[in-house]
Amino acid sequence: MIPSLEHYRVRRSVPVCAAAILMMFGSGRATAQMDDAIYNYLRFERLEYEGNGDVHLFKWDVEGWTGNDDNKLWVKSEGDYVFEQDIFGRADLQLLYSRNIATFWDAQIGVRRAFEPERTFDGVIGIQGLAPYFFETEAALFINENGNVLGRFKLAYELLLTQRLIAQPRVEVNVSADDIENRGVKAGITEFEAGLRLRYEIVREFAPYIGFDYVEEQSLREHKHSVRAVAGIRAWF
Repeated sequence: MIPSLEHYRVRRSVPVCAAAILMMFGSGRATAQMDDAIYNYLRFERLEYEGNGDVHLFKWDVEGWTGNDDNKLWVKSEGDYVFEQDIFGRADLQLLYSRNIATFWDAQIGVRRAFEPERTFDGVIGIQGLAPYFFETEAALFINENGNVLGRFKLAYELLLTQRLIAQPRVEVNVSADDIENRGVKAGITEFEAGLRLRYEIVREFAPYIGFDYVEEQSLREHKHSVRAVAGIRAWF
């Protein structure tokens, strides 16, 4: 119904191949019934502290939707707050129309409101879904009023160690096609983030986690990289 691992994890004791078979049959029945019921979903993918000796941040990555199997209205927000400087380093909010285009894949179009580092509106074109071998994938292009093009790509995978303990490697890349002076953005990869989170699902909908991130940032003014510890909560409803 929706490109998210929570919606097809039948039972942890069922092998992945059996789960895939169940998904195919379930998808066929849903298509045949033409299910137009309205559903709602909200996920706090990241609510976390991230830091080391030099950097201390609060980060969030939240998304939710309302709609049916084919058409949905998505809301997404991502950003970070810098404790030492008492400022938001990056923060945005997206409002998207999403259309199912293939099994477990949605095409998305809409608008993004960037609050930091500069208050702007961007058009958004993206795709989101499950790649082969159950990789959660999200890619989006952001086009501002000056014709500048930025991009964001996310890739995550869930490895079940036990029925409650899950390891999640995750990669996020932000890029820009041009130097953007008023945002301090340099053409190329502006931010690269790769890490691992180990979470324990107290219940399926609520899981604290710990882990680490390697972060590399490139702007017109500086280039920096660091390894940071993370601790946070993941929840969905």
